[in-house]
This record gives sequence, structure tokens and C-alpha cells, in this order.
Amino acid sequence: MNNNHFDKMKNGKGFIAALDQSGGSTPKALAAYGVPEDSYAGKDEMFDLVHEMRTRIITSPAFRSDSILGAILFEQTMDRDIEGQYTADYLADKGIVPFLKVDKGLAEQKNGVQLMKPINDLDETLRRANERNIFGTKMRSVIHELNQEGIKAVVDQQFDFGKRIIAADLIPIIEPEVNIHSESKEQSEEMLKEEILKHLDDLSEEENVMLKLTIPTKANLYKELIEHPRVIRVVALSGGYAREKANEKLKKNDGLIASFSRALTADLNVNQSDEEFNETLQQAVDTIYDASVNKE
Repeated sequence: MNNNHFDKMKNGKGFIAALDQSGGSTPKALAAYGVPEDSYAGKDEMFDLVHEMRTRIITSPAFRSDSILGAILFEQTMDRDIEGQYTADYLADKGIVPFLKVDKGLAEQKNGVQLMKPINDLDETLRRANERNIFGTKMRSVIHELNQEGIKAVVDQQFDFGKRIIAADLIPIIEPEVNIHSESKEQSEEMLKEEILKHLDDLSEEENVMLKLTIPTKANLYKELIEHPRVIRVVALSGGYAREKANEKLKKNDGLIASFSRALTADLNVNQSDEEFNETLQQAVDTIYDASVNKE
């Protein structure tokens, strides 16, 4: 494990950029960037275009380590290069810690939640992640309703995979998202916190995780998680909130930093000049950084 990356993630000021849209969400990400589906033929062209988009973001002068602590990559992005270097190495040279999305998407909803689909090639993916100098991983589940059996299953699955990731000398980002539109969001978050704490208390002193959670309805609900000795950092997903709303909610939570995707890139467009693109990205980075480090 890279000790400098560990220290940066634990103690650095800034946020994590989520650039990990996969096969299912890539068309939406490209469409938001101004690239409609009828402008490319097949998955190969689609992934070429999304890598061009991510390359433009990562190489932008606005994408700097004094604001951005880490970046979460899609597997294809990990295997591609930026300016002659594998993406993770390019990021590391900029002082930004590379993470990899390892889940295969969501299963059908059951007991009010969506577990992750099986990750049958996890061990091989983790081996390759180490070869590519990845620091940690991310995997997402979703909680839609207050259901104890479902929420327990989500957290159990996340930590089961998380322990395998730790054993491979990588840091897992545990991401049990609570749907922001859930009628029982606040109660689900309370139950989720208690289930997470049970697993954290069972970890050994050599086992550490990160958590990626929906910004809670009750401000500072996750303070106990943020301060837990087995937690390196707790980061927040935007969850569908517009950037201004996400930033406003984030500021109310001490110690919680952003790991935004759409809220980071929403105003970027393929037709912008480099100057317009970099200025737009800089504005987004500045506001998200501010919400991550300057609390109310």
C-alpha cells in the first residue's frame, strides 16, 4: 500500500472526483456532455468518447491536487492511458489518489434494497488493480426503503467484499447509498449507521475502510462513523442533488467531504473551448472544495 496516498486520504483537504460511470450510465454521462447516442456506433466508440471526456477533465489545470484528493475510475479507464501513462500513474504524478470501481451494477430490488450483482472476477480485478498502482476500490448498493433485513444484507455484502479487498492490500470504499427520494430516508440512515458500526467494531487494527454515503437528512448523523478508528475517511455522494443543493447540505456535516460525479461535471460540454471548459470545471471544483472543507 502507498503510505503517502494513505496519509493524503486520511488527512488531506479536498474531495474525491467520481469519474466511474460504467456501461449502463455512460450514455447518460455522454449525453449530459453534449454527445448524443446517435453520434457513435457501438460500445467501442462510446468508450473511446467517454475516455476523451475523462482525459479532458483529468488533464485540465482545474483538476489539481490542492483541491482534489482522489479520483474514482471505471475499469476501462484504468486500462487506458493519458499522455502516454496509465491513468492511475498519471493521476498519482499529479498528486491525486486513484481508486477503481469494482462492482458489476445492481441486482433487482428485494426487501427494499438493491444488492450488488455477483463480482465473480473480483480477485483477478484486484490483482490487476495492484499492477496499475490503484490505491483503493469502490462498490455501490442502494437502499430504497426502511427494511431491517434488506439494510443488514446490504451492509453484510459490502463488508464481505470489503474484507477481500483489504486482504489484497487495497482500501475499500463501502458505498451503501440511501435513495434521496425515499420516504423513509432519515430512518433508513439511522438503521444503516448502526449496521455499519457493528461491522467497523469487528475489524482488526490492520483493517481500514472508507465510507461513501448519501448526505444525511439529520446533519452530523455520521459523526460517529467519521471518528471511528477503522475509518480513513467518510465521503458523500451527490445522489441526484444539483451541485448547489448538494454543497448546501454537505456544509452542515462536519468532517464529511464530497465524492461527486454529476454534480462535478454537469456544466461541462464537448463544444466548449478549452478556456470555457477549464473555467467551468474550476468553478465546480472551487464550490465543492469549499463545501468539503468550510463547515457551518
